[in-house]
Amino acid sequence: MKLIESLKKKKFLLFNIFFILYIGINLIGGERGLVSYFEKKNTYKELVAKDKVLTAKLKDLDHKISLINKNDPDYLDILFRQKFNYVTEDEIIIKLK
Repeated sequence: MKLIESLKKKKFLLFNIFFILYIGINLIGGERGLVSYFEKKNTYKELVAKDKVLTAKLKDLDHKISLINKNDPDYLDILFRQKFNYVTEDEIIIKLK
C-alpha cells in the first residue's frame, strides 16, 4: 500500500515538474515567447522607421509632380538643366566632386 501511494505521489510530482518545465520553456523560447516578442518588437521598429522614410519620399514626389502639373517655370528649368546638361553662354560652371 505504501509503495502504491508513494508511486502515485511521485507521478504527481514528476507530472508537475514536467508541466512547469514545459510552460517555462515555451514562455521563454516558444513561438509566442519572450525571445520572439523582442524580435518582433525590433522588426516593428525597423518597419516604422522605413515607413517614415518612404512617407517623406512620397511627399517629396507628390510635391514635384504637382510642380510639373502646374507648369512651374522654375522647376521645369531645373529639370531641363539636370536632364540635358543645358547651360547658357554667360553662365560659369563650377564642377564639384
